[in-house]
Amino acid sequence: MGFDKLFAVLAGKPVVWHSLRAFHLTKEVDEIVIVTRKDRLKDFQALVAAEKFKKVTKIIAGGAERHLSVWNGLQAVESHGSAFVGIHDGARPLTTPDLIRRCLECARLHSAACCASPIPDTVKRATIEQMVHESVERTGLWAMQTPQFFASGLILQAYASLISRNEMVTDEVSAVQKLGKRIYLLKNADWNFKVTFPHDLELAEHVLDLRARPARAGKVAKGARLNGGGSKPARKRAKAPARGRK
Repeated sequence: MGFDKLFAVLAGKPVVWHSLRAFHLTKEVDEIVIVTRKDRLKDFQALVAAEKFKKVTKIIAGGAERHLSVWNGLQAVESHGSAFVGIHDGARPLTTPDLIRRCLECARLHSAACCASPIPDTVKRATIEQMVHESVERTGLWAMQTPQFFASGLILQAYASLISRNEMVTDEVSAVQKLGKRIYLLKNADWNFKVTFPHDLELAEHVLDLRARPARAGKVAKGARLNGGGSKPARKRAKAPARGRK
């Protein structure tokens, strides 16, 4: 298509900047590993340096397939002392620190958690000629999103098993499923779509603008409330490779 979705401009910044910033602002995240195409390494190095994303510890090349890129990222994480690992698609710029924290909390309770949303639309299975073949019962169908968080040992075991069998998966949930493990779905009602086409940028920018309005209007009141003190929430440490391929 010729559409560079990760570095397309969204609200004055590259799409992937918004994803990186969300993880950078999440206190529970200690480390970010970026996995990208080999020909984009310098672009990411320049972005990280310019924006001072100090949590980014490594920027590495991915593999020929998605699952190989994730495997490279998992091996690059400083896993010693890391309780959880999160995987995120850099083309989902509307992810927020709050969503990241909630997904991490679910993973802490269930060992594996994924942001997702129920599929509300009527679903049809079609032929290769794009003719309707049959209806698909949508009850119980969910669309997977990212981030996806896992206990470090669990996701490493899942991918080591995949690599040894030379199998492919389309997401980390599928990898963990193959071990017979259960994954909790965190119902996300907020915007978190993947930028795939140029027109997605217009909607994403509108969402960012809507989110910014109450923040601007309540800036003084919010500051007064924060100055009143209060205890800080407990922190659950995590490492998050931010996937930058595709």
